[in-house]
Amino acid sequence: MSGPSLSGGEPITDKRQLVDYIAAGAKPRERWRIGTEHEKFVFRRDDLRPVGYDGPSGIRALLEGLMRFGWEPVYDADNLIGLKGGEASVSLEPGGQFELSGAPLDNLHQTCAEVQQHLKQLQPVCDELGLGLLGLGFLPQWTREDVGFMPKRRYAVMRNYMPKKGKLGLDMMLRTCTVQVNLDFASEADMVRKFRVGLSLQPVAVALFANSPFVEGKPVGYVSYRSHVWTDVDPDRCGMLPFVFEKGFGYERYVDWMLDVPMYFVYRDGQYIDCAGQSFRDFMAGRLPALPGATPTMSDWSDHLTTVFPEVRMKRILEMRGADGGPWARLCALPALWAGLVYDEDALAAAEDLTKSWTDEDRESLRLDAARLGLGARVKGRSLREIGMRVVEIARGGLRRRARLDSTGQDESHFLSALIETIESGRTHAERLVERYERDWGKSVAPVYHEEAY
Repeated sequence: MSGPSLSGGEPITDKRQLVDYIAAGAKPRERWRIGTEHEKFVFRRDDLRPVGYDGPSGIRALLEGLMRFGWEPVYDADNLIGLKGGEASVSLEPGGQFELSGAPLDNLHQTCAEVQQHLKQLQPVCDELGLGLLGLGFLPQWTREDVGFMPKRRYAVMRNYMPKKGKLGLDMMLRTCTVQVNLDFASEADMVRKFRVGLSLQPVAVALFANSPFVEGKPVGYVSYRSHVWTDVDPDRCGMLPFVFEKGFGYERYVDWMLDVPMYFVYRDGQYIDCAGQSFRDFMAGRLPALPGATPTMSDWSDHLTTVFPEVRMKRILEMRGADGGPWARLCALPALWAGLVYDEDALAAAEDLTKSWTDEDRESLRLDAARLGLGARVKGRSLREIGMRVVEIARGGLRRRARLDSTGQDESHFLSALIETIESGRTHAERLVERYERDWGKSVAPVYHEEAY
């Protein structure tokens, strides 16, 4: 989730400003970048329990330890809640999940090196504190009550509001981890194409990266329980956004949707004012119940854009959000998949062709089935294994045509290797973990903290 809010900015007097704000994200192809974000669970090595914020081996101590590498502190009130270094940042999810928000980089060699450097910096600090880092999509052993909230004030608003909208919102906040990639678009038309392909193929990413089969110590019947959680968080701000596929969709239609998504908060004078459930439209008219007579600024709009969680989210970039957190190789495979699909014209056209006959019902059904069945889910008579094979083939071609080479002359397509292995075997990483649980681990999830640790 996003970092601390900023007050101020240009006053909003007209909806056109909101449209122009998003439109300003468009960039020519030569300025397209790849930004990778990944979260991991922090646990105590001695008893595998989640880690609280305070204490000599808490999350705050972990942040402080990373500052030896030149990271600058980020505070919310008096609490250290993140780090900043150039265009990259480290932030905390509500349950202490540790997130790297990577810098926007030119190629996958750079973004994968950035991930590697981050984990390399974390290792000595974790060793000193007796902590471990786990790459899974859902916390495998502990209950919601075992996880403490981090002291970010925006989370207090969300914590109170989430149970009013869905049964699993607090689980999303406290017990899930994801990896996502942020991508650019050249124009409104290019954005529309990428948005539609991204939403259509998000269930493919769910299956390929499925890595959350355990809940409270047992298999739960899903290969991606994290993806299932998102189906019962908040229908106002999550899901597959059918309107994106309607004729005439563009920046303005997305803005109209955002104006109707209920707010969480307004940040004023260093305070988060609880506006949960209230309307940004009313805010623009000076009729916000929590702030009578006040009107928004562009920083309020920027904040509001971060409070929706569809399978693809638009700000001034497009965020692909369907994948579980996972092993190191998969942290590189996710941006490789999406950059290969949408940063090459031939690949984007092939992806459009692959999904052009799918209906809203097909996409929604596939989203639900992918979380439970993984590569066995089906659409239009084809399995996700078959579709995934074609998707990875398209992405590989796109990466080869991009021809971004490392110092050895290798292009970016090798980052897809982990996905090719999954497709060839027909088994998700989650299914492999369940097999180990049944066959090798004595029906205990404790070994996963060793085998899936970074």
